[in-house]
Amino acid sequence: MMKTTTIAVRFSIILVVLIGALACSEAPIEVEPFYAAELEAKRNERLARLTAEDGWLSLTGLYWLEPGENRFGSAEDGSVVLPDSSVPEIAGLLLVGPNSEVIAFGEEGAGVEINGEPLTEAVLKTDADGPPDVITAGRIQFYIIDREGRLGARVKDPEAPTRLAFEGISYFPTDPSFVVDATFEPYEEPREVAIPTVLGTDTTMRAFGVLHFSIGGRGLTLEPYAESAEDKTLFLIFRDQTSGDTSYGAGRFLSADAPGDDRTTVLDFNLAVNPPCAFTPYATCPLPPPQNILDVPIEAGEMYSGPAHSPNSVN
Repeated sequence: MMKTTTIAVRFSIILVVLIGALACSEAPIEVEPFYAAELEAKRNERLARLTAEDGWLSLTGLYWLEPGENRFGSAEDGSVVLPDSSVPEIAGLLLVGPNSEVIAFGEEGAGVEINGEPLTEAVLKTDADGPPDVITAGRIQFYIIDREGRLGARVKDPEAPTRLAFEGISYFPTDPSFVVDATFEPYEEPREVAIPTVLGTDTTMRAFGVLHFSIGGRGLTLEPYAESAEDKTLFLIFRDQTSGDTSYGAGRFLSADAPGDDRTTVLDFNLAVNPPCAFTPYATCPLPPPQNILDVPIEAGEMYSGPAHSPNSVN
């Protein structure tokens, strides 16, 4: 009887130790209150932009324009469909000229506006030239995008189902170990880098060097992109071993401050975000080039478990 009791006591002690060890291993990571508040503020700003009436969630279509006439309105067989029954079936016309200029005409009495003014006839500025001209009909807005010479009308509706049904963003647990110092190694000369996109085509970005950093004792590199060497922000597109599992399969984006005089900057992967194509099939996202595919899991920033939007679903 004594032997049985002793064994039971020993088993209980071992069980308590194991449970305690397991609890310790799963203890939450301590995060400084100031950093947690700063991170929450940045995520709230990101969420506000995403869910705005003209944010990415409001997209309802991307219509590639053909040379010549492209009619826009509420007609379902139009070149550019505006999903608002108050808009005439034919509200106007987009004329694509031989030099890829787009001239917009508004139908008389259709109530079409450009940048808040009545539209009769105007040559449209695309997003390749900075902020594009915005055409409004009813509650719908659209503007012209230029993707390496391919012109499309991107349509936004504040009542888009994707916006109205949006349930928020999931995040990996905040982990300060994914806030890392990086050293910038400049190239001898800036490089024009071909970046793949979800459209199956390449776009061109400028690279001025590469960032060296470590995660979990592993030395890693990423190539950031910027318009010029004077830009104050670097843009990174990366994939890692969580991509397609707990994070978006096509990769994520991260912004970082340009390096200072000491050639260092900070990469905070807790601020890694899903690209627009994680939320809508009507985006034209860049994809990570081979040099920006990491062979480690980055369990920080935005997670993803939604549908994999395919470039084939783009109109």
